[in-house]
Amino acid sequence: MTIEKHPSAPSVAPGLLERLRGLRVALISDQLHRSRGFASLRPYHKPAPLAGTAVTVRTRAGDNLAILRAFELCRPGDVMVVDADGDCANALVGGILTFHAASIGMAGMVLNGAIRDVAEIGERTFPVYAAGHTHRGPYKDGPGAINVPVTLGGMTVRPGDIVVGDQDGLLAFSPDEAEELIARAAAQREKEELTIAAMKEGRWDRSFIDVL
Repeated sequence: MTIEKHPSAPSVAPGLLERLRGLRVALISDQLHRSRGFASLRPYHKPAPLAGTAVTVRTRAGDNLAILRAFELCRPGDVMVVDADGDCANALVGGILTFHAASIGMAGMVLNGAIRDVAEIGERTFPVYAAGHTHRGPYKDGPGAINVPVTLGGMTVRPGDIVVGDQDGLLAFSPDEAEELIARAAAQREKEELTIAAMKEGRWDRSFIDVL
């Protein structure tokens, strides 16, 4: 079957991605009015932060032909974001393909579908998020599309978007938003650290509750 392919969007600068990996997703989420992101996909890897450039894939449920083709368009620092309608009857990838993704320098894989080889993936820090898992393997029939807008849990991800994730969940946003988000999230982190310090010292000001 035909796989629709489009070139990958420009890569996000590695230094910018490294700064994002240093911020909790919850901090970034708060700067996006707490209204974006997808929490329905769970992390299967050993805890490690995710930040990378989206290479998107749309595929039929349980079919990974488009995923195999998409590896040809993935570069170091990329996150493959796969929309398979959340179907978990058959796994899209397992230990072998996620190992390959890590070996070519990809930043992670996000799959709105199932995976398998959960124990193997769980021993690695390579980020893998999925809707579920099953022992049943994938089809390889197609069709599919690469580097087109996809929707996961009500959130649209476009080729070239930045995808970030940790144990709390996942977010995607345009690279144009990154610098402002980093600055605001860092300021909130500092404010929260001051609040924790005040709590430890018994001087936490709770007057804001009356205002609420």
